[in-house]
Amino acid sequence: MTDRYRQSDWLVDRLRNVLRFYYPAGIDDEYGGYIAQLDEETGEVYDAESKHLVATTRYVVNFCLGDRFDGDGPWLGAAERGVEFLRESHYDPETGGYDWLLEGSETVDRRRVCYGHAFVLLAYARAHEAGIDAAREGIEETYGLLLEHFWEPAYHLCKSEFDGDFDDASDYRGQNANMHTCEAMLAAHEATGEDRYLDRAREIAHALTVDLAAEDDGRLWEHYTEEWDHDMDYNRDKPADLFRPWGYQPGHHIEWAKLLAILDRYADVDWAIDRAEELFEIAIEDGWDDEYGGFYYTFDRDGEPIVEDKYGWPVAEGIGAAAALYERTGDEGYLDWYDRLWDYAQDYLSAPGGNFYTKLTRENEPVETDEGPAVEPGYHPIGACFEGLRSLSGDT
Repeated sequence: MTDRYRQSDWLVDRLRNVLRFYYPAGIDDEYGGYIAQLDEETGEVYDAESKHLVATTRYVVNFCLGDRFDGDGPWLGAAERGVEFLRESHYDPETGGYDWLLEGSETVDRRRVCYGHAFVLLAYARAHEAGIDAAREGIEETYGLLLEHFWEPAYHLCKSEFDGDFDDASDYRGQNANMHTCEAMLAAHEATGEDRYLDRAREIAHALTVDLAAEDDGRLWEHYTEEWDHDMDYNRDKPADLFRPWGYQPGHHIEWAKLLAILDRYADVDWAIDRAEELFEIAIEDGWDDEYGGFYYTFDRDGEPIVEDKYGWPVAEGIGAAAALYERTGDEGYLDWYDRLWDYAQDYLSAPGGNFYTKLTRENEPVETDEGPAVEPGYHPIGACFEGLRSLSGDT
């Protein structure tokens, strides 16, 4: 086993390869913004009009990181067009919210989704670091909106979803939206140096990974009631749901491990790194396929797989978690997992164009691209490169 995955040049080149798959093919000169619906095998556009809020914001993040590590590329201009599209097309000035789904530049779904607004905050944070105009204002506005509409101070967590006017909130409460809100708060702290964002990230992380997890043997359940009680029956009949599957997700356990290691980097807390290591171990112990490699999509209370398909994003998050945990602990076992996960990603997840396949069978055969609105324009593999660069090589 070599250390090539830890070298800055290799990581920047891998990051650039992902960007090159989506650029310029993902630039929409007709409507503005980006196109995320590219066939993973061929790179051909199969839907030029669907514009998901999560895809737009993730594109902005990706191009900002591209500019940070590959400043000679066209990435800054590509990021600026995404911020402009956010402001001019997704943003609703009457409510201050961001529309969930567009066709071209026309809104087709006005729902106000915490998950999406978390990524709006993240996009503005990375854009501010890149020096993009209006991004600092966007951080302030989006943080205020999250506190005004989604934040539930009694639980130190966020509601999941409203209608387009912020009048009616869904009863559903979700782990995933709060995890990404924590991620965005950490990025806002990195971008501004302000402790209020770090404090909010710490609140969310403790509420979910300590308080609620203590009710379930340290594991993280995905779905909750309006009062933040575990809803163990939600989507029981939809175990393969893309956003809200029934079961435990090893990918989210290991993603939280990464976020808690990052939190430990900035905050004076005595629980984050311990919980990060425990969650990493749960993901490996119950979620890793010892025969074929990769993480199962979900597992049950006995640690047995429910959905055996493999997704690219948990492996990418595992790479980032292993890098950050090594940086925080010095335990070389995390370096071993970092290399092992990159080996798997290079062998099975890397598509011909340099991007990651979204989904594989248990035996690691690529699954044909789903033709619905896409939300993952390389965000997770670029994040893996980013965390490797700053945790292992010191490139920030």
